[in-house]
Amino acid sequence: MTDHRDLLAGLRAAVRGEVDFGTTARALTTMDASNYRRVPLGVVAPRDADDVAAALSVCRTHGVPVVPRGGGTSIAGQATGTGVVLDFTRHMNRLLSLDPRARTAVVQPGLVLDRLQEAAAPHGLRFGPDPSTHGRCTLGGMIGNNSCGSHSVAWGTTADSVRELSVVTPRGERLRPGRGWAGAPAGLRELVDGELARLRTGFPDLPRRISGYALDALLPEKGADVARSLCGSEGTLGVLTEAVVELVRAPRARALAVLAYADESGAAEAAAGLLPFGPLTVEGMAADLVPSSVDLPRGGAWLFVETGGDTDEEARARADAIVRAADVVDSLVVTDPARQRALWRVREDASGTATRMPDGTEAWPGWEDCAVPPARLGAYLRDFRGLLAAHGLRGAPYGHFGDGCIHVRIDFDLLTGPGVARFRSFSEELADLVVAHGGSLSGEHGDGQARAELLPRMYDARTVALFERVKALWDPDDLLNPGMLVRPAPLDANLRFAVLPREPVDVAFGYPADAGDFSAAVRRCVGVAKCRTESASGPAVMCPSFRATGEERHSTRGRARLLHEMLAGEVVTDGWRSTEVRDALDLCLSCKGCRSDCPVEVDMATYKAEFLHHHYEGRRRPAAHYAMGWLPVWLGWVARTRTAAVANGLASVGLLARAAKRLGGIARERGIPRVAGETFTRWWRGRRASPGDGALVVLWPDTFTEHLSPSVGRAAVRVLEAAGLRVALPPTLRPGGRVGDARSRSALALLTARRARVCCGLTYVSTGQLDRARTVLTRTLDLLEPVLATDAPLVVLEPSCAAALRTDAPELLHDDPRAARLAARVLTFAETLERYAPDWTPPPVNRPVTGQTHCHQHAVLGEEPDRRLRAAAGLTGDLAGGCCGLAGNFGFEKGHYEVSAACAEEQLLPAVREAPESAVVLADGFSCRTQLDQLAGVRGRHLAEVLAEALEE
Repeated sequence: MTDHRDLLAGLRAAVRGEVDFGTTARALTTMDASNYRRVPLGVVAPRDADDVAAALSVCRTHGVPVVPRGGGTSIAGQATGTGVVLDFTRHMNRLLSLDPRARTAVVQPGLVLDRLQEAAAPHGLRFGPDPSTHGRCTLGGMIGNNSCGSHSVAWGTTADSVRELSVVTPRGERLRPGRGWAGAPAGLRELVDGELARLRTGFPDLPRRISGYALDALLPEKGADVARSLCGSEGTLGVLTEAVVELVRAPRARALAVLAYADESGAAEAAAGLLPFGPLTVEGMAADLVPSSVDLPRGGAWLFVETGGDTDEEARARADAIVRAADVVDSLVVTDPARQRALWRVREDASGTATRMPDGTEAWPGWEDCAVPPARLGAYLRDFRGLLAAHGLRGAPYGHFGDGCIHVRIDFDLLTGPGVARFRSFSEELADLVVAHGGSLSGEHGDGQARAELLPRMYDARTVALFERVKALWDPDDLLNPGMLVRPAPLDANLRFAVLPREPVDVAFGYPADAGDFSAAVRRCVGVAKCRTESASGPAVMCPSFRATGEERHSTRGRARLLHEMLAGEVVTDGWRSTEVRDALDLCLSCKGCRSDCPVEVDMATYKAEFLHHHYEGRRRPAAHYAMGWLPVWLGWVARTRTAAVANGLASVGLLARAAKRLGGIARERGIPRVAGETFTRWWRGRRASPGDGALVVLWPDTFTEHLSPSVGRAAVRVLEAAGLRVALPPTLRPGGRVGDARSRSALALLTARRARVCCGLTYVSTGQLDRARTVLTRTLDLLEPVLATDAPLVVLEPSCAAALRTDAPELLHDDPRAARLAARVLTFAETLERYAPDWTPPPVNRPVTGQTHCHQHAVLGEEPDRRLRAAAGLTGDLAGGCCGLAGNFGFEKGHYEVSAACAEEQLLPAVREAPESAVVLADGFSCRTQLDQLAGVRGRHLAEVLAEALEE
C-alpha cells in the first residue's frame, strides 16, 4: 500500500473527530449493500461542519478522494470508495430542532430516520419517505440517494420533503442551497440558462425518476430549487452537513387492505387504477417472496394498500371502498396495528429474503429499482420476465407498484468470468427495455456503479455531457465520490466476490444451507443492516451487542464484513489468526438472534465458534474457555465427589472467590452460582416411579438442570406425569444401556460398559472447542442408540441446549446421520405437552407474566407452543424480546460485564420492574434466571416450575 502517513498525520492534526486508518475501520467500509467492494485508505468521523471542511482540505491537498457515508445501505455501490470515508453516524447524528407549527425539522446527515419519526410522532407528524431500511438508514443517505419508500404515492420522494441544505463544497465553500438559486455555486445559473430547452424536454416525467442529476429542478418554473437538484447526487457534488426537512401530518388511524390477484401481472396492472382513491401505499409482491407461514388471502400475488383517516372507522371505510372497486381474487382488511406491523415486516424483509431463491441459490442486487410509468408496469413486468428467461436467470420482483418501481434480486453468477459477462449483457439489454417503456434506470436507490455506465442509454449525449459540466462546477478537482454518475466505473468492475477464495475453506461445521461452503455462508450478508437498528422491536433479538455499543464492528454486518475481508486476505492479512476478527467477535453473545431476525439468516454464533476453533488451534486459550467451556466436566467432578457444599462454601469466601474468578477469567462483578446439593439424576434414582400409561418421553438432564437448578427437572417430571406421560432418562451406560437406566446397577452392565452422561456440547461449541464438542456429541449419540431406536421424543428443558441439539449437533456432525435423527427428536417442554398430551388441561394459574423469551428459543425453537400453554394456564401477557445479556459464558467472561448488563437493561429488567407485583417472572433459561438474580435480585422460574406449583396448590 502507498505510504499515506502524511495524509494520516494531516487529518489527525486538522480534525477533532476520530481518524482511523486501521485494519478494522477499513475492512468495515469496503462494502455497502451492493455487489461492489473498494478498499478505502481510512475513515474519518467528523464532529461538525468544521471537521468536514478540514478533512476536505487535507484530502484535496493530497489528491485523495472523499466518500460521504451514512448507514451504508446503498445498493448501487455509491457508499464505497478508495480514498477517505466520512462516517456521519458517529457524531453528526442529531436532531437539532423540530418545529411542530411549521412542520419542519433540522437534522444532521447521520440521523437515523426512525429517530426523526419518534420525535415527530408525539406531534402527530412524520417524515413522509420511509424506505424499508428506516431503522438504520440516515437522512444524509436518503438525501444523497433521493430515497422514497412505500408511502411515496402519498408523500413523494425525499426531494419533495427537503426545504434547505447546508453543504461544504470540495474546495471548502459553505453554501445553503434552497429555492430561488439560493446556495448555487458560481456559474451554475449561467449554465442552466443556456440549457433551458434541454432541461424541459430531456428528462422523463416519472414519479420515480432518480437516475442522473435532477437538473430540471433548476428550471425557473420549478422554483430554481438548488436543494432539490442536489437530492440524488450521491455525494458527488458537495458534502451535506445539515438539512431542513418538511414533515407531514400522520393519519390518526390506518387500515391495510391486502388485495389478492392470480399473478404478479394482474396485481401490477391493477395498481395504477387504485391511485385515484388516495391510498398511502400501493405495494406489490408475489408468492415467491412470502413465507408459507404468513396468513394472506388466497392468490398468487398481493397488493398492500394502506389507507388513513382521523378514526378507525374512516380508515376502514376507505379500505373497504378500495376492496369494492378492485377486481380481486380475494381480499382482507386489517385494522389491528400489531397484525399490520407483522405483514409490513414481510414486505420490509424482502430485500434480504430475495437474496435466496427457493432452492437456496444466491441472488444479488444490481437491478434493484428500475421504474416505469405506473400504467406500463404490467407490460414491463411481462417483458422483464421474458428477458430473465432468455438469459437463463431468475428473480422475484416486488416493490412500489403504485409508482411503477420494481425491486428484484437476480441469481447472477458473479463468481465466474462467463457469469459476469452474462451480468453485463443482461444489464445492457434491461437498460434498453426500461427506456423503451419510458422508464428510469433507478427509481429509488441511485445509479452508483451499478447503473451509471448505462446512463447514455437513458439520456442523450448532450445531457450526459451536461451532467459532467455540472459536476465540474461543484467539484472541479473530482474529489467527491469519483466514478459515480459521471465518468463512471464499469458496472462489472470491483465486484466484491472477486477477492474470495475459489476453493472451499476447510471448516468444522457442515453449513448445509450453503453446500458446505464457508465463503458462501459469509456471502449471505448483503449489507441491508437490519442488525444495526438502535432498538429492538417486539420479539426481535438481533443484534444486542450493537445496540449496547453502537459500533459497526459489533453488528452482525460488521462481523460478516471482517470475515469477508479475512477470506479475501487483502486488508485482513493473517487469516484465522486475525486479532481484528477475534476482537470484533469477542462481544458477540452467540444469541443466535441473527439466525432468525436477519432476512438472509446469517448465523454469526456458528461463524464465531468456527473462527475460535481455528484461531486457537494448537494454542493456549483464554482462561474462561477452560473454566466455562469445560463446565460439564468440573460440575461432574463435584457431583461424583459429593463436594457441592465444599464448593459453595469456598465460593462464599470473598478472597477465595476473587482468586477463583481471576484464575478462571470470570468478571469480578459476577457471583459464582451455587451448585445443587443433590443432582437431578440422583433425585431421580431415589424417587418412586409413576407408572403412567401415556406416551414415553425421554427427559434430557442438561448440565444446568442436573447440577445448578434440579428443581426445574423435578417440576418437569411432576407436570409431564400429571399429563399422563411416562418419563424416562437417557441411558448412562455404553454399550448396552437402556432407556431410563439412570437406576441401572446390574453386575453384568457394570462389568461390560462404561458409565457416561449425555451432553449437547453447548459450552464447547460456544467457546469454539469444536473437536471436543464433536467427541462429546459422538459419545452422546452412542448413548442414545436405544432412544433413537424408539419413537420417544427427547424433552429438553434448557432452551440453549435444545437449540444446540437441534442445530449445532447436525451441522457439526454432518457426517453422522444419527445427529439429524437426534435433532428431529428434540422437543421443548411446551411442544411435548402439546404434541403428546393434547387433551391435558394445565392447572389454572391466572396471573400476569413478565420476563423474556430465551434468545435461542426465539431464534431456533419458536415460541408459539409456549404461548398456547401459557394461555391455557391463564398466564396473561407477552414476554419481552431481546437478550438477557448473560448468554451462557458470555456475561461471566472478564471484560463483558458492562455490555452484558446493558443488554439486560434494554428490555428484560425494565419489563420486570414495570410488571405488577402479582406477575409471574418467567425465565426458562438458566442464564436468564441468573441474570435476573444477580442484576435485579429477582427469582425467575421455568414454566415447568410454575405449572408444578399450581398442581400442588
